[in-house]
Amino acid sequence: MYAHEHLIIANAYVAEHLAAIHLDSADAAVAELAACRAAGVGAVVDALPCAAGRDAERLADVSRRSGVAVVGATGLHTATWYPHHPWAVEAPPAELAALFVADIVDGIDRYDYTGPVVERTEHRAGIIKIGTLGEQPDDRERRVFEAAALAAAETGAPILTHCEGGRGGLAQVELLARLGVDPTRVCLSHTDKVLDEAYHRSLLDSGVNVEYDQALRDREGTASLVTSMVDAGYADQIMLGTDGARRSMWLAHGGRPGLAWLYRDFAAGLGLDGAARRRIFEDNPQRFLELAA
Repeated sequence: MYAHEHLIIANAYVAEHLAAIHLDSADAAVAELAACRAAGVGAVVDALPCAAGRDAERLADVSRRSGVAVVGATGLHTATWYPHHPWAVEAPPAELAALFVADIVDGIDRYDYTGPVVERTEHRAGIIKIGTLGEQPDDRERRVFEAAALAAAETGAPILTHCEGGRGGLAQVELLARLGVDPTRVCLSHTDKVLDEAYHRSLLDSGVNVEYDQALRDREGTASLVTSMVDAGYADQIMLGTDGARRSMWLAHGGRPGLAWLYRDFAAGLGLDGAARRRIFEDNPQRFLELAA
Protein backbone atom coordinates (compact mmCIF):
# COMPACT_ATOMS: atom_id res chain seq x y z
CA MET A 1 0.00 0.00 0.00
CA TYR A 2 1.10 3.54 -0.77
CA ALA A 3 0.21 5.73 2.21
CA HIS A 4 0.08 9.21 0.61
CA GLU A 5 -1.02 9.80 -2.99
CA HIS A 6 -2.97 12.36 -5.00
CA LEU A 7 -4.96 10.93 -7.88
CA ILE A 8 -7.55 13.63 -8.55
CA ILE A 9 -7.01 17.31 -7.79
CA ALA A 10 -9.71 19.13 -9.71
CA ASN A 11 -10.63 22.68 -8.84
CA ALA A 12 -10.50 26.03 -10.58
CA TYR A 13 -8.00 27.61 -8.20
CA VAL A 14 -5.49 24.81 -8.71
CA ALA A 15 -6.01 24.86 -12.48
CA GLU A 16 -5.29 28.60 -12.60
CA HIS A 17 -2.53 28.97 -10.02
CA LEU A 18 -0.99 25.52 -9.52
CA ALA A 19 -1.14 23.94 -12.96
CA ALA A 20 1.73 21.52 -12.21
CA ILE A 21 -0.48 19.69 -9.70
CA HIS A 22 -3.76 19.93 -11.60
CA LEU A 23 -4.75 16.27 -11.89
CA ASP A 24 -8.26 16.15 -13.30
CA SER A 25 -8.12 13.12 -15.62
CA ALA A 26 -9.62 9.88 -14.33
CA ASP A 27 -8.24 8.08 -17.39
CA ALA A 28 -4.69 9.20 -16.56
CA ALA A 29 -5.13 8.14 -12.94
CA VAL A 30 -6.39 4.72 -14.05
CA ALA A 31 -3.36 4.25 -16.30
CA GLU A 32 -0.95 5.32 -13.55
CA LEU A 33 -2.56 3.05 -10.96
CA ALA A 34 -2.72 0.13 -13.39
CA ALA A 35 1.07 0.30 -13.62
CA CYS A 36 1.24 0.33 -9.82
CA ARG A 37 -1.00 -2.72 -9.66
CA ALA A 38 1.18 -4.53 -12.18
CA ALA A 39 4.16 -3.78 -9.92
CA GLY A 40 2.37 -5.27 -6.90
CA VAL A 41 0.57 -2.30 -5.26
CA GLY A 42 -2.94 -3.20 -4.17
CA ALA A 43 -4.11 -0.07 -2.37
CA VAL A 44 -3.35 3.63 -1.96
CA VAL A 45 -4.43 6.48 0.30
CA ASP A 46 -5.62 9.55 -1.60
CA ALA A 47 -4.68 12.32 0.82
CA LEU A 48 -6.70 15.23 -0.57
CA PRO A 49 -9.07 16.58 2.11
CA CYS A 50 -12.23 18.70 1.97
CA ALA A 51 -12.84 21.51 -0.54
CA ALA A 52 -9.42 21.15 -2.18
CA GLY A 53 -10.46 19.37 -5.37
CA ARG A 54 -11.73 16.04 -4.03
CA ASP A 55 -14.06 14.04 -6.22
CA ALA A 56 -15.24 10.91 -4.45
CA GLU A 57 -17.13 9.57 -7.43
CA ARG A 58 -14.17 9.93 -9.76
CA LEU A 59 -11.89 8.30 -7.20
CA ALA A 60 -14.31 5.38 -6.96
CA ASP A 61 -14.31 5.08 -10.75
CA VAL A 62 -10.50 5.14 -10.82
CA SER A 63 -10.40 2.42 -8.17
CA ARG A 64 -12.86 0.18 -10.01
CA ARG A 65 -11.14 0.51 -13.37
CA SER A 66 -7.57 0.16 -12.09
CA GLY A 67 -8.24 -2.64 -9.63
CA VAL A 68 -6.46 -0.71 -6.87
CA ALA A 69 -8.32 0.08 -3.64
CA VAL A 70 -8.39 3.81 -2.85
CA VAL A 71 -8.88 5.19 0.67
CA GLY A 72 -10.34 8.70 0.59
CA ALA A 73 -9.76 11.50 3.08
CA THR A 74 -11.70 14.11 4.99
CA GLY A 75 -10.16 16.96 7.00
CA LEU A 76 -8.66 20.24 5.80
CA HIS A 77 -5.41 21.27 4.17
CA THR A 78 -3.45 24.38 5.14
CA ALA A 79 -5.14 27.79 4.79
CA THR A 80 -3.40 28.59 1.49
CA TRP A 81 -5.71 26.11 -0.23
CA TYR A 82 -8.88 28.01 0.67
CA PRO A 83 -8.88 31.56 -0.76
CA HIS A 84 -12.52 31.15 -1.81
CA HIS A 85 -13.79 29.18 1.20
CA PRO A 86 -13.61 31.32 4.35
CA TRP A 87 -15.46 28.69 6.38
CA ALA A 88 -12.40 26.44 5.99
CA VAL A 89 -10.31 29.12 7.68
CA GLU A 90 -12.75 30.57 10.20
CA ALA A 91 -15.17 27.84 11.37
CA PRO A 92 -14.88 26.61 14.97
CA PRO A 93 -13.68 23.09 15.78
CA ALA A 94 -17.07 21.58 16.58
CA GLU A 95 -18.52 22.63 13.22
CA LEU A 96 -15.52 21.33 11.32
CA ALA A 97 -15.57 18.08 13.26
CA ALA A 98 -19.21 17.54 12.29
CA LEU A 99 -18.27 17.82 8.61
CA PHE A 100 -15.39 15.38 9.04
CA VAL A 101 -17.56 12.88 10.91
CA ALA A 102 -20.27 13.02 8.26
CA ASP A 103 -17.73 12.26 5.51
CA ILE A 104 -16.61 9.19 7.47
CA VAL A 105 -19.97 7.93 8.70
CA ASP A 106 -22.46 9.00 6.01
CA GLY A 107 -20.39 9.54 2.86
CA ILE A 108 -18.22 12.20 1.23
CA ASP A 109 -20.12 15.18 -0.15
CA ARG A 110 -20.51 14.96 -3.91
CA TYR A 111 -19.80 18.71 -4.14
CA ASP A 112 -16.80 18.58 -1.78
CA TYR A 113 -18.27 21.22 0.56
CA THR A 114 -17.82 23.91 -2.10
CA GLY A 115 -21.40 25.15 -2.22
CA PRO A 116 -24.61 25.48 -0.23
CA VAL A 117 -25.87 22.02 -1.26
CA VAL A 118 -24.53 18.86 0.37
CA GLU A 119 -25.25 15.51 -1.28
CA ARG A 120 -23.73 12.46 0.35
CA THR A 121 -22.23 9.81 -1.89
CA GLU A 122 -21.93 6.16 -0.95
CA HIS A 123 -18.17 6.58 -0.62
CA ARG A 124 -16.97 7.16 2.94
CA ALA A 125 -13.67 8.69 4.00
CA GLY A 126 -11.24 6.47 5.87
CA ILE A 127 -8.70 8.98 7.12
CA ILE A 128 -8.54 12.55 8.47
CA LYS A 129 -5.96 14.78 6.77
CA ILE A 130 -4.69 18.01 8.41
CA GLY A 131 -1.49 20.05 8.24
CA THR A 132 0.68 22.93 9.35
CA LEU A 133 2.88 25.41 7.51
CA GLY A 134 5.46 26.40 10.14
CA GLU A 135 7.44 25.07 13.03
CA GLN A 136 4.52 25.93 15.34
CA PRO A 137 0.81 25.74 14.47
CA ASP A 138 -1.07 29.02 14.17
CA ASP A 139 -4.52 29.69 15.64
CA ARG A 140 -6.36 28.38 12.58
CA GLU A 141 -4.28 25.22 12.46
CA ARG A 142 -4.88 24.57 16.15
CA ARG A 143 -8.65 24.78 15.54
CA VAL A 144 -8.38 22.29 12.67
CA PHE A 145 -6.28 19.93 14.78
CA GLU A 146 -8.87 20.13 17.54
CA ALA A 147 -11.60 19.34 15.02
CA ALA A 148 -9.61 16.35 13.78
CA ALA A 149 -9.13 15.11 17.33
CA LEU A 150 -12.87 15.36 17.98
CA ALA A 151 -13.70 13.51 14.76
CA ALA A 152 -11.09 10.82 15.43
CA ALA A 153 -12.47 10.25 18.92
CA GLU A 154 -16.01 9.87 17.55
CA THR A 155 -15.22 7.68 14.54
CA GLY A 156 -11.97 5.88 15.32
CA ALA A 157 -10.44 7.17 12.08
CA PRO A 158 -6.67 7.76 11.97
CA ILE A 159 -5.05 11.16 11.36
CA LEU A 160 -2.58 11.85 8.55
CA THR A 161 -0.71 15.16 8.72
CA HIS A 162 1.07 17.42 6.25
CA CYS A 163 4.40 18.81 7.48
CA GLU A 164 5.37 21.72 5.25
CA GLY A 165 8.97 21.27 4.20
CA GLY A 166 9.09 18.26 6.50
CA ARG A 167 9.21 20.58 9.52
CA GLY A 168 6.83 21.17 12.40
CA GLY A 169 6.40 17.50 13.24
CA LEU A 170 7.36 17.77 16.90
CA ALA A 171 4.86 20.58 17.49
CA GLN A 172 2.17 18.54 15.76
CA VAL A 173 2.93 15.57 18.00
CA GLU A 174 2.75 17.73 21.12
CA LEU A 175 -0.52 19.37 20.10
CA LEU A 176 -2.23 16.10 19.22
CA ALA A 177 -1.07 14.58 22.51
CA ARG A 178 -2.60 17.51 24.41
CA LEU A 179 -5.81 16.91 22.49
CA GLY A 180 -5.89 13.31 23.68
CA VAL A 181 -5.03 11.58 20.40
CA ASP A 182 -3.30 8.22 20.66
CA PRO A 183 0.07 8.71 18.90
CA THR A 184 -0.18 5.32 17.21
CA ARG A 185 -3.21 6.71 15.34
CA VAL A 186 -1.16 9.56 13.85
CA CYS A 187 1.07 9.50 10.77
CA LEU A 188 3.24 12.46 9.74
CA SER A 189 3.89 13.00 6.02
CA HIS A 190 6.83 14.54 4.15
CA THR A 191 9.22 14.40 7.10
CA ASP A 192 11.92 12.92 4.85
CA LYS A 193 12.37 16.40 3.40
CA VAL A 194 14.47 16.81 6.57
CA LEU A 195 17.42 14.40 6.66
CA ASP A 196 18.36 14.98 10.31
CA GLU A 197 18.18 11.52 11.86
CA ALA A 198 17.86 12.95 15.38
CA TYR A 199 14.65 14.70 14.29
CA HIS A 200 13.22 11.42 13.03
CA ARG A 201 14.19 9.53 16.15
CA SER A 202 12.47 12.18 18.27
CA LEU A 203 9.30 11.83 16.23
CA LEU A 204 9.32 8.05 16.30
CA ASP A 205 10.14 7.90 20.01
CA SER A 206 6.82 9.68 20.63
CA GLY A 207 4.98 6.67 19.21
CA VAL A 208 3.68 8.26 16.01
CA ASN A 209 4.13 6.84 12.52
CA VAL A 210 5.98 8.58 9.70
CA GLU A 211 5.25 8.39 5.99
CA TYR A 212 8.29 8.97 3.79
CA ASP A 213 7.33 10.22 0.33
CA GLN A 214 10.27 12.05 -1.21
CA ALA A 215 11.95 9.12 -2.98
CA LEU A 216 10.85 10.29 -6.44
CA ARG A 217 12.61 13.60 -5.71
CA ASP A 218 15.56 12.52 -3.52
CA ARG A 219 16.18 8.81 -3.85
CA GLU A 220 19.34 8.72 -1.75
CA GLY A 221 18.03 10.85 1.09
CA THR A 222 14.86 8.84 1.58
CA ALA A 223 16.69 5.54 1.17
CA SER A 224 19.19 6.52 3.85
CA LEU A 225 16.42 7.46 6.30
CA VAL A 226 14.43 4.28 5.70
CA THR A 227 17.38 1.99 6.24
CA SER A 228 18.68 3.98 9.24
CA MET A 229 15.30 4.03 10.99
CA VAL A 230 14.68 0.35 10.28
CA ASP A 231 18.12 -0.49 11.66
CA ALA A 232 17.33 1.63 14.75
CA GLY A 233 14.24 -0.49 15.48
CA TYR A 234 11.43 1.66 14.09
CA ALA A 235 10.29 -0.60 11.25
CA ASP A 236 6.78 -0.89 12.74
CA GLN A 237 6.23 2.89 12.45
CA ILE A 238 7.30 3.58 8.86
CA MET A 239 5.16 3.78 5.72
CA LEU A 240 5.97 4.91 2.20
CA GLY A 241 4.18 6.84 -0.52
CA THR A 242 5.05 9.09 -3.45
CA ASP A 243 3.05 12.26 -2.69
CA GLY A 244 3.03 12.20 -6.48
CA ALA A 245 0.92 15.29 -7.04
CA ARG A 246 2.98 16.37 -10.04
CA ARG A 247 2.08 15.85 -13.66
CA SER A 248 5.82 15.72 -14.33
CA MET A 249 6.07 12.51 -12.26
CA TRP A 250 3.31 10.56 -14.02
CA LEU A 251 4.04 8.38 -17.02
CA ALA A 252 0.40 8.92 -17.96
CA HIS A 253 1.14 12.65 -18.38
CA GLY A 254 4.43 12.10 -20.18
CA GLY A 255 6.54 12.50 -17.03
CA ARG A 256 9.02 10.33 -15.16
CA PRO A 257 9.57 8.03 -13.34
CA GLY A 258 5.92 7.07 -12.75
CA LEU A 259 4.31 6.19 -9.44
CA ALA A 260 4.97 2.46 -9.85
CA TRP A 261 8.71 3.18 -9.59
CA LEU A 262 8.47 3.47 -5.80
CA TYR A 263 7.54 -0.16 -5.24
CA ARG A 264 9.01 -1.74 -8.36
CA ASP A 265 12.46 -0.11 -8.24
CA PHE A 266 13.06 1.99 -5.13
CA ALA A 267 11.75 -0.46 -2.53
CA ALA A 268 13.37 -3.39 -4.25
CA GLY A 269 16.73 -1.63 -4.10
CA LEU A 270 16.67 -0.78 -0.40
CA GLY A 271 18.18 -4.06 0.69
CA LEU A 272 15.48 -4.70 3.30
CA ASP A 273 14.58 -8.25 4.19
CA GLY A 274 11.13 -9.53 3.30
CA ALA A 275 9.73 -9.03 6.78
CA ALA A 276 10.70 -5.35 6.94
CA ARG A 277 9.35 -4.69 3.47
CA ARG A 278 6.04 -6.35 4.35
CA ARG A 279 5.76 -4.23 7.50
CA ILE A 280 6.35 -0.98 5.61
CA PHE A 281 4.07 -1.67 2.66
CA GLU A 282 1.46 -4.00 4.14
CA ASP A 283 1.28 -4.51 7.90
CA ASN A 284 1.86 -0.93 9.06
CA PRO A 285 -0.63 0.83 6.75
CA GLN A 286 -3.25 -1.88 7.24
CA ARG A 287 -2.98 -1.58 11.02
CA PHE A 288 -2.97 2.21 10.88
CA LEU A 289 -6.07 2.42 8.68
CA GLU A 290 -8.21 0.15 10.81
CA LEU A 291 -10.91 2.15 12.57
CA ALA A 292 -10.16 2.14 16.29
CA ALA A 293 -12.84 0.72 18.55
